[in-house]
Amino acid sequence: MVATTAPLHPDTLDRLRRISTPTLCTQLFKLGFRSRFLAGVRPASPGARLVGPAVTVRFAPAREDLTTYEALANPAYPQRHAIEHVERGAVLVMDCRGVADAACAGDILVARLLARGAAGLVLDGGIRDWVSAQGSGLPIYALGPAAPAHVARLMAVDEGVPIGCAGVLVVPGDLMVGDGEGVVCVPRAAADAVAKGGLEQEALEAFLLDKVRGGAPLPGTYPPSEATLAEYEAHRRARR
Repeated sequence: MVATTAPLHPDTLDRLRRISTPTLCTQLFKLGFRSRFLAGVRPASPGARLVGPAVTVRFAPAREDLTTYEALANPAYPQRHAIEHVERGAVLVMDCRGVADAACAGDILVARLLARGAAGLVLDGGIRDWVSAQGSGLPIYALGPAAPAHVARLMAVDEGVPIGCAGVLVVPGDLMVGDGEGVVCVPRAAADAVAKGGLEQEALEAFLLDKVRGGAPLPGTYPPSEATLAEYEAHRRARR
């Protein structure tokens, strides 16, 4: 399996940026994808918004003779190499094996990602310098704060390969979308359809929410009946 590089519609990234992760999960479910939400991975800052193609790093369990601070000085060390070469607009996604008590990034690496123009950082592991990371301006999604460096538990062994992050397969080039509720990995081949259907769903659900707030009962409103859908279409035409 290699990176997914199928071309995207020019508007897809902008559309995905305007769609909530719950809506994305619904759209993906309709297409047959049932496990694309990265459970447990939460935003470092509540107002975070993340959209971009994934670049990946894979960690394995540490081994005392190989996992040392000296190894981090090697420019080819996969974690450091991926950060140093991340492309503008990409999201670095790291498979940290769900180890929450070891930090696979900190404020210096976050600063380098910002300088490179990365769109964000996603990992199923810890972040050190948590307060600094929260205020960095980079959208970061992780399991939470962790003071120990990753070498205490993990070693980076590969980059640019399919990984499992929080139980979700992430293939390089897939679209990572995050908001205040978490992160969803959208398979690249499905991204255009999800972006189009997601905006349509959000518009319909905004209309239904107004109706419920106005006293409408759930039966016939959510999910909408044919009559409610007809009312929505008339509302949409009037707004146009």
